[in-house]
Amino acid sequence: MSYVVVIITTPNKEEALKIVRSLLKERLIACANIVGPVSSLFWWQGKVDEENEFLVFMKSHKSLFERLSERVTEIHSYDVPEIIALPIIEGSPPYLDWLKTSLQPVSEDD
Repeated sequence: MSYVVVIITTPNKEEALKIVRSLLKERLIACANIVGPVSSLFWWQGKVDEENEFLVFMKSHKSLFERLSERVTEIHSYDVPEIIALPIIEGSPPYLDWLKTSLQPVSEDD
């Protein structure tokens, strides 16, 4: 199965918690880790900006990414939120089984 780690950043822990709780309730993610604050440096509006943010690692399935991304965009306060997915290429069978049972049903072909 095609599991992914979805990474987002938020301006504060409260927004990270709000997003994670919503996605958990909808079973678009199985779990999340919130780390921070972290220092983020990035190009924005023609200049390098620096902010403290919270980094969120969420575990999901590739087939749920589009809906997950749409929901994050709806809830998030940023104009252009970071929403990226990295493939999970290996994992312990018990953990991957737990992911499967924690998410919305997905096709075995995905």
